Amino acid sequence: MADYIKLKKGLNVPMVGAPQPVVKKSVISEVIALKPTDFKNLTPRLLVREGDAVKAGTPVYADKFNPEIIFASPVSGTVSEIVRGEKRKLLEIRIKCDAQIEYIKYDLPKVEDLNREKIIEALKKSGLWVCLKQRPYGITPNPDVEPKAIFVSGFSSVPAAPDYDYALKDEFENIQLAVNALGKLTKGGVHMGLSRMIANSTPLHKLRNVEFHVFDGPHPADNVGVQIHHISPVNKGEVVWTVDLPLLAVIGRFFAKGIYDLSRTVAVTGPRATEPCYVKAVAGMSMKDIAEFVSAETDPKQSYQEGCGVRYISGNVLTGTNVGPEGFLGFFDHQVTLITEGNYYEGLGWAKIFRPKKFSSSRTYFSWLTPKKEYNMDSNYNGGERAFVMNKSYNDVLPMDIYPVYLLKAILAEDIDKMEQLGIYEVVEEDFALCEYICPSKIDIQSIITKGIDIMLKEMA
Repeated sequence: MADYIKLKKGLNVPMVGAPQPVVKKSVISEVIALKPTDFKNLTPRLLVREGDAVKAGTPVYADKFNPEIIFASPVSGTVSEIVRGEKRKLLEIRIKCDAQIEYIKYDLPKVEDLNREKIIEALKKSGLWVCLKQRPYGITPNPDVEPKAIFVSGFSSVPAAPDYDYALKDEFENIQLAVNALGKLTKGGVHMGLSRMIANSTPLHKLRNVEFHVFDGPHPADNVGVQIHHISPVNKGEVVWTVDLPLLAVIGRFFAKGIYDLSRTVAVTGPRATEPCYVKAVAGMSMKDIAEFVSAETDPKQSYQEGCGVRYISGNVLTGTNVGPEGFLGFFDHQVTLITEGNYYEGLGWAKIFRPKKFSSSRTYFSWLTPKKEYNMDSNYNGGERAFVMNKSYNDVLPMDIYPVYLLKAILAEDIDKMEQLGIYEVVEEDFALCEYICPSKIDIQSIITKGIDIMLKEMA
């Protein structure tokens, strides 16, 4: 029987543009991109050159310090461009796609006949090992370390969230197969968090070999870090692994068919989406492929938004990456969010008390009187960065037993002992996304957490 966990802290961000349950397009990309920047603590080593032909599953680059961990092409085609940044940092490997994907075929025994070592070997060889993440730090796991347990979040509560039950409606058997495989990698088993709203209706509750936990509360109830904190907190010296639910289906597809198939159902969401919906695509899809779903017009009643462009976010609006109209979908992303760029100035906006089109996490405006209303949100800061003052705002939206302000200041001071005492092993950037959203000082909090993790990786290596 699943245990029930009630979360009282958090905040649901009511943004318009949740996807309708319909697939509008199957995207056939002309060019896709692999981005080493999607992976933390990675020093990539290229395995291909421009002009090389690849198949889906061909190794494209590897971890320089752990060459067994490879990153494979999700399509067949030709390496068309290698994009580098400052100091020749590898940013993207772009592949011109074939009209028909050709896969490398792996001959695998049934999962029931594989032991832990064989499963790890298969995942590393195929390039799917990188679907897993390790906590602490949110990095690719060390295959030689057995985790305390593996955790999966079975729902999404982010703004304009995709419906996993719809997006993965044909993947139940693959998810079950992946659970059976990953369950052999740890003695602690596979744990899955479900929302109280759908716990009895989602097909996921029929999965076998899973320990279920039902969460009731606002966002970030879906956050796997929050779930781990309430199920089995990560202490110093302990390791847990996590995997996104859509990537769990990819792992199961590999064990069922023996191919590296990164196809996915991507939600196109947000206020600037003409038809919030789903598209069939692969990891690395170009944003140009969804141009037909992008609205060129803003709200005509908001004259200060005239001429404002569109921000293309790979991921959700709280934790995603602004990739621009020429960018590409990230490896871990199954949602594209389209919002208006906040490059406008609203005169005396701070003095306008009655603003029915603005959402407030506090009671600054009157949005609390219409709790079911959704808002056309944009990227405007509505102010500038200011002093980092002590307040309880972060505590109101972070359902974890830690002191966020003290942890953030310990990171800024680079005090490792304090960081350990205050919970650095339990958190990654996404856990503090809501804190950043409601921050009265407009602080880039997620980048501070990144700094703290980088310090720990350097000092504790």
